[in-house]
Amino acid sequence: MKSSAIIECVPNFSEGRDQAKIQKIEEAIRSVQSVSLLNSDPGKSTNRTVITFAGHPEEVIEAAFRAIAVAAQIIDMSTHHGEHPRMGATDVCPLIPISGISLEETSAFAIKLARRVGDELKIPVYLYEASSSKPHRQNLADIRSGEYEGLEEKMKDQDWIPDFGPAVFNPKTGATVIGARDFLVAYNVNLNTTSVALANEVAFDIRENGRPVRDPVTNKIMKDQQGEPIRTPGMCPSVKAIGWYIDEYHYAQVSMNLTDIHVTPLHIAFESCRKAAEKYGLHVTGSELVGLVPKQCLIDAGLYFLKKQKRSCGLSEEEIIQIAIHSLGLNESSVFDPKKRIIEYMLVEKNQRLANLSLSQFANETASDSPAPGGGSVSAYVGALGASLSTMVANLSLHKKGFEDKYELFNEQAILGAKLIKTLIDLVDEDTLAFDAIMQAFRLPKTTVDEKKIRKKAIRKATIGAIEIPMKTIDAARKILPVTRMMVEHGNVSSVSDAGVGALCIETAVRGASMNVKINAATLENEEDRKKYFDLANQAESKTIQEVKEILSMVETRLLPKN
Repeated sequence: MKSSAIIECVPNFSEGRDQAKIQKIEEAIRSVQSVSLLNSDPGKSTNRTVITFAGHPEEVIEAAFRAIAVAAQIIDMSTHHGEHPRMGATDVCPLIPISGISLEETSAFAIKLARRVGDELKIPVYLYEASSSKPHRQNLADIRSGEYEGLEEKMKDQDWIPDFGPAVFNPKTGATVIGARDFLVAYNVNLNTTSVALANEVAFDIRENGRPVRDPVTNKIMKDQQGEPIRTPGMCPSVKAIGWYIDEYHYAQVSMNLTDIHVTPLHIAFESCRKAAEKYGLHVTGSELVGLVPKQCLIDAGLYFLKKQKRSCGLSEEEIIQIAIHSLGLNESSVFDPKKRIIEYMLVEKNQRLANLSLSQFANETASDSPAPGGGSVSAYVGALGASLSTMVANLSLHKKGFEDKYELFNEQAILGAKLIKTLIDLVDEDTLAFDAIMQAFRLPKTTVDEKKIRKKAIRKATIGAIEIPMKTIDAARKILPVTRMMVEHGNVSSVSDAGVGALCIETAVRGASMNVKINAATLENEEDRKKYFDLANQAESKTIQEVKEILSMVETRLLPKN
C-alpha cells in the first residue's frame, strides 16, 4: 500500500427524512479533518441516506466508526419504515479501493473497522464481499434476507452468528454489514408507470439472476436436482435489480446495483431496461444515480450514444459527459451536477491550477515576475491549440454533407485529437511542477557531506524530470501531425487554413519544448546523457519542421482558386 493510498467509504444509514439527524452523522465524518465528505444523498421514500467520503484508509475507517457510533445513538430501528431493504441503523458500510491500494489491503481495513464496531459499540457485524468469512455471507442480499424484522430469529441460527459483536439481537441498532468491494454503481431507471409489478417484470428481465422458471401446468417454480430454483438468466450480468414505487416521484423504478461496470456498463443497463420495458408497453423516461459515479462511466455512456447517433466522438470530456447526462435522462428526478456527482471531480488535485485559468489569467500569470509558467508550459499549451484546430476540422468535416462515407475515418481522427488535447493540457501544469521540483531540490541543505550527496541526487532526479516533461510534449505534439495532414488532404476545404494554423502551432510546440529539453540537459554532468537528450530533441525538431513544411505546401495548393 502506498502512503498516498485513497479509499472511498459509502455507508448507508437508515434515516432519510430527519435532516437534523443526517447532519449529526455528517458532522461525525467531518470531524476527521483529512477526510473529504463528497456526497450525501437522502431519500424520503426509502428513509435512507447514502453518504460518500474518501481519504487515507486509517482516517476513513476512523470517520466511519464515528458515523456508525452516532447513527447507533440517534436512529431507532424498532420504529423505522422505508421502501429499501435494511437490517440496521448503519445498514451497510463498504470500503472501496480508489488508488494506491489493493482490494485485499482494503479488506484488512474493513475487518479492522468491523472488529472495533463490534467490540466498542456492541453492534452485531457481518462481513461481506471481499471480506466475507464464509461463502454464504459474501452476497449482501443473502445477509440482509429477512431484513430487520427477521433478524432476531436469524441470529439464533448457527450459520448466522455475527462475525463481530454480540450474537444477541439489538432492537435499537439492528445489525451492520461491513466489507471491502470494488466500485458499485447504484442506479435507478424511471418508468412511466406506478405499477411495482410491471417494474419487477423489467427487473427480472435484466438482472443477472433472471427469473425462476415455472411449470406451465402447475405454475409452480421448477427446481433442479439439488432443490435450487431453475432460472432463466437476465440480460445483464453483474447486475442486481428490483422494482419499486417512489412516492415522492409518483412513478415506479427499476432499482439496480451494477456490481461490475466493466461487465455491464451504465449505458447498457439503461438500454436493457428500455428494451425490456417495451415488452410490457412501458416507456423509460429517465434515470438517476445514487451517490457518486466514476467519471469513466459517463464518458463511456456519452461515447456510446454519440456513436449511435453517428456523431463525432472527438469532443471534450465535459461535452461527452453532458451527452451522457441528457441521453440517460439523469436530470429528470433531480438536477445532476457533474462537479458534485463525479468522484474524480470531487477529489480534483490542487496542482491543476494553470489548466483552470482563463486565457487572460494564463497570459498575465506567464507575464508576471515568477519564472513559471515559462516556455515549457506555453509550448504544451500551443501544442494543445494545434491539436484543437486539427480536431475541429475533423469534426466539421464529419458533419459535412457529402462526407457521410468517411464518418469512421474522421471520427477516429477526432477521437485521437481529443485525447492529445487533454494530454497536452495536462503537460501545461506538469512542466511548471517539474520546474518547482528543481527549485525545491536546490533549496535542500548542503552543510554536511551526506546532505550534499542527498541534494546532488535530488537535483539530478528533478532535472531528469524537467527534461522528460518537454520530451512528452514533443511526443504528444508530433502525434497530432498525421491528423493535421489528413485533414488538409481530405477534410472540408473551407477549413483547410485552420488545419494549416494547427500545423504551425505544432511546430512551435515542438521547437519550444526542444529548447526546454536542451536548457535542462545542458546542466547534466554525464556527457552521454547530455548528448542523448540533445540528439533526441534535434531529431524531433528536424522531422517536425520538414513535415510541417510539407503540410503547409498542401494547404497552399488547396487554397488556390479554382478556374
